[in-house]
Amino acid sequence: MEYIVSARKYRPMSFDTVVGQQALTTTLKNAVSSGKLAHAYLFCGPRGVGKTTCARIFAKAINCQSPTPNGEACGQCESCQAFNEQRSFNIFELDAASNNSVEHIKTLMEQTRIPPQVGKYKVFIIDEVHMLSTAAFNAFLKTLEEPPAHVIFILATTEKHKILPTILSRCQIYDFERMTVRDTINHLKHVAEKEGITVEEEALAVIAEKADGGMRDALSIFDQAASFCQGNITYQKVIEDLNVLDAENYFQIIDLALENKAMDIMVLLNNVINKGFDGGLLIQGLAKHVRNVLMARDPQTLPLLEVSDQQRQRYQQQAQKCQIPFLYQALRLINQCDINYRQSSNKRLLVELTLIEIAQITQPDDSVGSGRKPRRLKSLFKQLTSAVQPQKAAPQVAAAERVVSSEASVTSSSSEASQTSSTNPASTPSQPTAKRPMLKSAVSMSFKNILEKEKPKKMKMSIIPGTFDASDPNATLKDEEHSFSQQDLELQWMLMCNRMPQKLSGIATRMKNMNPVITEFPNVEVTADNQVAFDQLDQIKGSIIATLKTYLHNKAITLTLRLADKEKIAPIPTRREQYEMMEKENPSIAKLRELLKLELA
Repeated sequence: MEYIVSARKYRPMSFDTVVGQQALTTTLKNAVSSGKLAHAYLFCGPRGVGKTTCARIFAKAINCQSPTPNGEACGQCESCQAFNEQRSFNIFELDAASNNSVEHIKTLMEQTRIPPQVGKYKVFIIDEVHMLSTAAFNAFLKTLEEPPAHVIFILATTEKHKILPTILSRCQIYDFERMTVRDTINHLKHVAEKEGITVEEEALAVIAEKADGGMRDALSIFDQAASFCQGNITYQKVIEDLNVLDAENYFQIIDLALENKAMDIMVLLNNVINKGFDGGLLIQGLAKHVRNVLMARDPQTLPLLEVSDQQRQRYQQQAQKCQIPFLYQALRLINQCDINYRQSSNKRLLVELTLIEIAQITQPDDSVGSGRKPRRLKSLFKQLTSAVQPQKAAPQVAAAERVVSSEASVTSSSSEASQTSSTNPASTPSQPTAKRPMLKSAVSMSFKNILEKEKPKKMKMSIIPGTFDASDPNATLKDEEHSFSQQDLELQWMLMCNRMPQKLSGIATRMKNMNPVITEFPNVEVTADNQVAFDQLDQIKGSIIATLKTYLHNKAITLTLRLADKEKIAPIPTRREQYEMMEKENPSIAKLRELLKLELA
């Protein structure tokens, strides 16, 4: 006996057997039973959802000589018999992909003139109608708008946006929906019962997800799995046959992340990659998994899960263990990894870092800081950072002050470095020190400790006009009149610029290139290069004074603004000039360039 694939063998023959299109088939049946038929229909939707099948059933019901009261074809009259035996002269199917010229449309127009011999209508089904050329569409317009009374056109397409608007306006448009996972599983169960095949619902769920809403694809995959499994379709055999990553891996990753077991996740990732799966595939699947866990937390969003009943229960169980902030943060990290995956030169490292960060979401933070927290690998480097502890306070303070003074000088000579620093208003001077690989971790840690001590306990680190009380600027200072040096002033000036909010980033950049000077203690003088910078400084002068008073612990500080003489303004050096200056100060830079064979751009 000749073998017929399931997609053809179990093709629906009536409206009631069409899967997943109940609203649409009800409309078509009502049109047949009432006799209110349009002269042109357009069926559009994804592949494998029943467009051509419904067009054939509709054409058969239109010409049925004794339709049922609910609009179905009887299947017993001459017209139905001729259709079932594929010898009907009233139903024509045209493939527009291979018959897309003007000549083919003209031939079709000639056939519309001949009335039907048996039945009421001649039905022309044009599949993939978007493949017609523009000239063929234009030749088809007049006949489509005013066809003979005995002619009905049924157009089918997967890409409605490619059809001319003049064609769309002449048709009744029916949009077919994608098959849901539940509808696909139920239909595959029905086919398995007819074929005498034993199946597991989880295996059918994998097939349904792989089909991506197409019933024809689902039946094709079902036949493939049935051949591989020899009549017993199981979950393990299906994922092996289709080369699908087991969903158990995603459940394990989330469980391990909740327990902060980053190393176990690394082992799991290595096993997945060794099986031939790409890291990007794991990230995409994990994003879908976390989304499903988030949907499973609320009964209102639970119906959005297109999974089997067993999988839905597992998602609900894991959702009870996951907090919403964890899921939100995990989704954000996974989405960022997915965006950067194609551009990354080391894709595996990117995936590993993302999984490590997910595993650290619920881990308590062992460091105290302000502003936006940088990306850290807490557990991996915790022992390394704790091993290097400061021994004496005085050398660390001196080292940190040297770092600040050198950093301020570099900032004043390079406007580009200042621009980069000002774009992150919440950054601290511990970030610029990362540019110097020669600094030891002990110095960086001591610098951070100094900054922590410099923070006022009762005031917010900002420099927004109006933040301080203008009526009593010394309210928070009590009677402090501590002395400060030029180096202290420059340090607090740079820290103030780094703390300025995003909306003041422009003036913050200019202020980093300015050098505050103590003229007559405690008077501070600042020179602006141009009138624009002078006006902007004048607008926030009160906040600058209040900030300096607070951080330098001196309530008597005053600020004088001065506009620089145009003749004395030195031009900003170029990058090449900056490099030449650095090379003169440190000849080792020239040797390093020669060793690395670097060229100046």
